[in-house]
This record gives sequence, C-alpha cells and structure tokens, in this order.
Amino acid sequence: METDSLLSGTVNGVNGDYGSRRGAGLGGAAGRRRMSYSAAAETCRVEGDTDDEELYIQQAVVFIEDAIQYRSINHRVDAGSLRLYRWYYSRICQWGLGLNIALVLLLAFVERPSSLSVSSDPRYRSDPWQPPCGLTEGIELLCLLIFALDFAVKSYLIGWEELRKSKWLIGYTVVISVSFIDWVLSVSMVCDEKLRVRRLLRPFFLLQNSSLMKKTLKCIKRTLPEIASVILLLALHLCLFTMIGMLLFAKTEDPKKNGEWELHFRSLTNSFTSLLVLLTTANNPDVMIPAYSVNRAYSIFFIAFSVIGTYCLMNLLTAIIYNQFKGFLLMSVQTSIIRRRLGIRAAFQVLSCQGAQRAAEERVHIDAVLEVMSRVKIRSYYRSAITMAARQFADVGSMDREQFRTIFDELDKDRIKEHPPLPQYSSPVLQRLQVIFAHYYLSVLGNAVALANVMCICTVLVLNSEKSTEERDNYSLEIMNLCFILYYLFEMCVKIFALGWKGYLSYRNNIFDGILTVLLLILQITILITYRLPFPHWDDPSSRSAVSLWEMIRLVNLLIVFRFLRIIPDIKLMALVASTLLDLVKNLRAFAGILVVVYYVFAVFGIWLFEGAIKPPPDISVISNSSMENITSNFSVECGTYEQLNYWPNNFDDFAAAIILLYDVMIVNNWQAFMDAYSRYTTEWSKIYFVSWWLVSSVMWVNLFVALILENFIYKWDRSCSCSVTDVEKIRYETSVQLMFREQIQEPTEEELVCQLHQHPHLHLQW
Repeated sequence: METDSLLSGTVNGVNGDYGSRRGAGLGGAAGRRRMSYSAAAETCRVEGDTDDEELYIQQAVVFIEDAIQYRSINHRVDAGSLRLYRWYYSRICQWGLGLNIALVLLLAFVERPSSLSVSSDPRYRSDPWQPPCGLTEGIELLCLLIFALDFAVKSYLIGWEELRKSKWLIGYTVVISVSFIDWVLSVSMVCDEKLRVRRLLRPFFLLQNSSLMKKTLKCIKRTLPEIASVILLLALHLCLFTMIGMLLFAKTEDPKKNGEWELHFRSLTNSFTSLLVLLTTANNPDVMIPAYSVNRAYSIFFIAFSVIGTYCLMNLLTAIIYNQFKGFLLMSVQTSIIRRRLGIRAAFQVLSCQGAQRAAEERVHIDAVLEVMSRVKIRSYYRSAITMAARQFADVGSMDREQFRTIFDELDKDRIKEHPPLPQYSSPVLQRLQVIFAHYYLSVLGNAVALANVMCICTVLVLNSEKSTEERDNYSLEIMNLCFILYYLFEMCVKIFALGWKGYLSYRNNIFDGILTVLLLILQITILITYRLPFPHWDDPSSRSAVSLWEMIRLVNLLIVFRFLRIIPDIKLMALVASTLLDLVKNLRAFAGILVVVYYVFAVFGIWLFEGAIKPPPDISVISNSSMENITSNFSVECGTYEQLNYWPNNFDDFAAAIILLYDVMIVNNWQAFMDAYSRYTTEWSKIYFVSWWLVSSVMWVNLFVALILENFIYKWDRSCSCSVTDVEKIRYETSVQLMFREQIQEPTEEELVCQLHQHPHLHLQW
C-alpha cells in the first residue's frame, strides 16, 4: 500500500498527487530558505542558511525516501521541518497511527449495545457486560486527541495555502470537530444517548490515511456512470418482467391455479422483490414451482428472466468494473512512477547545488550520493544494489542527471532471492549423502508420505465416525501418527544436513514444515509424558488428565492435515494460485479497507434502524414446527422463513451480530429471508436497506474483487509460463501493482519534472 500523501491534485490531466501550484505568495515567509537556479549558467546560489551542505544532504535523503514510498515531495524543506517529517513517517509513528485507527474502530464492539456475549441468539444470550460510562469515552477521547495531533503535523508540513486546497484534510478537520462535539454531548448525557453520530464518522479516519483507498473512491466515482447505466437496464428489466409476471399470474377463479399469485405476485412490491431475489438465484427454483406445477410452459418466463438478467446484465456489469479498474490500476501506477521520478529528480537538484561552486554543469559527487544512501531508510538489499551502482562512477568522482536516475532503477527491479551455498563436507560418504538428501526427489517422497498420512487419518475418521470416544482405538491412531512424525523429523534433519541451517531456512516451505514438525514432536512428547507406557493404561479413566487422549490426538491430526499444504509449492498451477492470493493480501489491502468501511457504516445504520426489532416468542423453545399463528400475529413458520430456519442469531442487536448478518446477505444465499423478516417486523421500507447493501457489497465490491483477481492472476500466469516447478521454488518474485504494469507505463519527460519542481510550494526555483 502506498504511503498516504499530504496532498492530492492533478498531473498532466491525470488524477494524482501533484497539481498546478503557485508559490509566489509564499516567498516572504520568515525563516524560509530560497534557492535560485540559472538556466544559462546552470549554477545555483543559496540565500540565508549557513550550514547549507548538511541541509542539502538532509533534503536529498527525504526526497529519496519520498520516491521509495511513492510520497509527494510538496512539503516544507527547512531543517526543522525535515526532522519532523522523517519522525512523522517513521515506522513507530505510522504503526502508532494505524493502531489508533484500529482502536477507535474496535470500540464499536464494546460500546452499548455491547457484543461481549457468547451467543447472539436472543433466546440464549446472557446479559452482555456493559462498560461503565466514561471507559470507552476516555479511550475515544485519547484517540481523537491523537488524530488532532496528526492533523496539526500534516497541516504544518504542507503549509496553510496547500491545506486550503486539500479536500481530505478539510474533511479531516470537520470529522474531528464533529466527533469532539458529539463526545461532549455523550458525556453530558451520562452515556445514555440513543444516537452517536461520531460512530458513523469513524471509518473516515481509515480512509484518509491511505492514498490507495482515496484513489479507489475516485475510480468508483468515475465508474458510477457506466455502472448506473447497467443498473438502470437491470431496473428496467425487473420492472418489465414484474408487469409481465403480474399479468401472467393474476388471480383467477380457480384456487388451484393461484399458488404463484398468492406466494410471489400478490402485489407490485411482492412481485418486484421476488424477481429481484431470483436475479441473485437465491430463491431458484422455489419461485417457479407453483406455476410450473400447473403448466410447464411457465418455466419459459423464469428462464428468460434469469438468462437476460443474471447471465447477461450481471456479467456485463462485472466486465465494466473490470475494464474501469484495470485502467484505474494503470493510472495509479503512472501516478506512482511520477512521484518516484520527481523525488529522485529533486534529490539530484539539491545535491547538484553542493557541487555548483566547483562545476559549470549540474553534477553530483559520488561521496554525497554515498552519504545520502547511508542515511536513507531503505531495505538492505536495495541499499547495497544502489550503492554498488553508484561506486561504478567512483573513478570519475561525479555523475550527471541521467546517471543519477539510472542508479535508482534498482528500485524497480525484481528481487531474486539467492539461497546460501551448500555446506562443504570433506568425507566422500558425507558428500554422497548430501547429494542424495538435497535431491528434489526427497521432497517428492515427503509429499507422498504426507499424502499417505492424510489418507490414513481420513480412513480412521470414517471408521470411527459412529463410535463413541470410549470405543475409538486411540492407541493405534497414536502409534500411526508417531511413525509418520518420526519420518517428518528425519526428513527435516537430513535437509538441514544437506542444505545447512541458513540454506534450510531460506526456503519458506521448509520453515513451514519445520515449525509444524517441531509442534507435532512436542505434542507427541507431551502425550507420552501424560499417558506413559505401557499403553494399556492410556485409556484407563483413572489415568486421564485435564485434556483427554482423543483431544490431543485430534490436535495432532489437525496439524498433520494442515502440514499437507506443503505440496502447494511443488505443483506449478497450485503455487501460482497461492502466490496470487498472497499478492492480493499484500498489495491490495486498500480494497479490503474499502470493504471494512462499508461494512462499518451499514452495521451502524443497521443498529440504528433495527436494534431489537425481532424478538422470539417467549415460549418458542417448547413449540414444534406446527402452526404458531395463535402466538403472535407477526410470527410465521412458512417454509424458508426467518423463523422456520431458526435465523434468530442473525440480528442487529449488537455490532458483531450486525457484521455477521451483513456477511450472510452479501453471500446472497437465503438473503430474502432476512429482507422478508425485517419487512414484516418493521416496515416495507426496510427492504431499501437490504437492497442497498446487496448493490454495494455483492454487486460492486465482489465484482471489483473478481476483477482484481483476474488482473493479478493473468499477470502471474503470463510471467510464470516459462518457469518450471524448480524455478518457482528457487525464485521468489516480489510482485507489486507497480511491477504488474511496468511495460505499459509512460515515463515522465524532463520538462514535466522541471515544471513540477518549479511549482513546489516550499522549494522555490527560478529558471
């Protein structure tokens, strides 16, 4: 995820974080260092500060760090501000800010209505622990103060003129102010208020801290016209078939032919809702059965509706979202590259001032570059690669602009993980054993043994599925597991012998195997110590400990089954799929953050609207599935309803339960049961809430996620077609969205970079 930028604007017509800026109004600020550049002589002079060379180094260090993290360089560049800037973007501060955001979001699980109960089912739920007034409010006040400090630091670093241009920072101010006011009102009411507005505003703190989330929202905004056109077609499709359905299944004089009308086409809203649910296939074929039983020709109506709506229009929506977000990712990468090139260009410019007294043309000294790289916060392998590239110009003593840019191309290269060399043994016997144990076929044999172990466990589980705990042959299962675990231990030891400790740990699948093998060995030793030999005493009730033998064996079996995942790196397609999922988790966290935001907002709204709306009858536990109309007018036991399916734990009575209910609706399996229940217990208008959530989550976000998976997988597949299984194991690519679109990126021109440097709000350049 890209580091949050302090500003957002436009670059050459592309939405990004660099905009057209005028710095003339800032020239008279007190204490500001001014640099002037002459286009003819290509020299620079400094006005004001005395320790200029150290300041140049500090500026270059910060600009390089901005380039590495794809950050905007439009911030203050005096010595004090640079120290504050580096402190703000230090790992501890950013982790602290992220922890603060997580803490303020998690307060929803503890606040009233509290989610601190074992069950969410109102029939069995005990009274949850309610925090005393002032506990969560005190934590929230601390979080708000940290956000206020964060805003103050950001505002100072970019300056007042730039602050007025940033809509996100203005929104940040409004959200913090409203949250403080609502907090004061809450405390003044002794925490007994019914509505907490600040609870709905908390997701904004997560959004404003991620530039990729902001870009995602911008892309969604740009995509809305195309999506709206398809949704309009869907609405027209629904309305048309609703009217046709009401005409086809109108009430007749024959009660036997009124089944479809009575269940699904009684009214306009009922007809529209039934077909909307059919669009998601959640009630198929139930919605068709009454009419199909009367005349099989009626199936044509439902098939035509599904083919047009579900298979054509819905898939067309997926294609539109995929196409738009493919362009979005490319645009995001293009903006990131501009940031990187601009940061490197700015670093060169300030370093060239250091040598301007001694050179007629713009060049930077190698010593200055090496000094900068020694201070830059960067991964060690990138530092080594850039330093090595810079030392190639040591004979000349300096480098020009193009050479300076070239050495930082190392940042855009794949990192290929090189494994340590094999240990050297003098004995011919040990050398021969090393060749055998380092061979690829040893891993194949280990996979076969792991498969045999899982098959044995599966066989035992099938044989013992109907047996009680006392009837199970735990001893035989334990001995079988012990034999397999001893082989796993042998395999781990011989691999360490053949590859060495460093070589063994350089393979991620070896680390996975080793950790699970050690855990299995510890569990086996624990079983032997707890239940001791001879084995006839193992099932003796008098020898049982707090944890039964079956429970310990079950834990061992779980770890063995989990260990079977070791086969993934050795099967090319499976390894490709797994690496795609890992890349999604690593590089596309911003899109998951958008989902967290919409979940949070809809859950809060759901609690406001439906908390305590559905209450089970008091004597429901003693009533069977027979008729229950006499208990309450709202209660029904029709097949497929909320009550008949025992969906009582799915409610909006607390935040955690609301999250689970929203997830169930997003999956769209039986989501009509929730919509029908809340429309009966509240009003028909509640359907708008559920349909809105379906559109946002299932239609928008799920299709977006499918599009991103496709993009990532296609890229990985094209890249890995020439790799063998051994190559996939030995070479680890650190794929990012920047690398995915490298070949399609247009490099910014020198004129564009110079224009952006000239418009820097705090580094005034005159050409």
